[in-house]
Amino acid sequence: MASSHWGGYARRTAKIIQNEASKMVRMAGADEISHAARPLFTLNSQAEVEQFAIGSDQDIGGYTTVKLELDEQRRNDEGKPTGKFSGEMRLQVRPGLENKIRAGYTGFRNKRRPTLFGEQMEDLSNHSYLGLRVRGAGDPRTRDCYFVNLQTDGAISTDLWQHRLYFKRTDGDWENVYIPLQNFVLTNFGEMAESQIEMYREKVRSIGISMLGGNSGVAGEYELGIDSIWAANERDLDQEDSRS
Repeated sequence: MASSHWGGYARRTAKIIQNEASKMVRMAGADEISHAARPLFTLNSQAEVEQFAIGSDQDIGGYTTVKLELDEQRRNDEGKPTGKFSGEMRLQVRPGLENKIRAGYTGFRNKRRPTLFGEQMEDLSNHSYLGLRVRGAGDPRTRDCYFVNLQTDGAISTDLWQHRLYFKRTDGDWENVYIPLQNFVLTNFGEMAESQIEMYREKVRSIGISMLGGNSGVAGEYELGIDSIWAANERDLDQEDSRS
């Protein structure tokens, strides 16, 4: 195993040990459960960007292009570079696949994170919101086609919890978006599941964003800046409102 991969493996293992130790302390009554905002992912370095996997309809015969890269030009408030998810949304398919597949999608999500004690997952059970620091750019038509996706440690690997990513700004600048975790809906193979169940927040395997132009017939250049993702509660929103 390469030294950089081993370093990440060791860090994830250490995080699980720390989290389990904290749970044991809370069970002993020596500490209260923390409801403070908790960082999940940042995309401020090449190593952090490489924590994510990308994909598009090219995997099944489409033509949508996709990149997730470090953007040195659009920096955050601390002067750090940020992630940029971009490409061209195309609705065409390869010859012979017409009316057989639906193209027009792309996305990214964090890669699986193995440790000595199994896979590292996120416990969102003490939080009510998912927060994202993002900026919507590219063709304005494409800004209505983003979705946030959560995959939990469930029995069906194709299950995804999904919610639209709405932007308030229209100038392509940075903004914080908060999505109530209870508002995510269960989907399977891109369609809403008939039976909606409560999300298993204790073990969230992956967090990602997809761009679904094929659902609404939207094509064009898309671009999404992504700085960070975190778990939040109502008081975090109140504090942000008081500063604005």
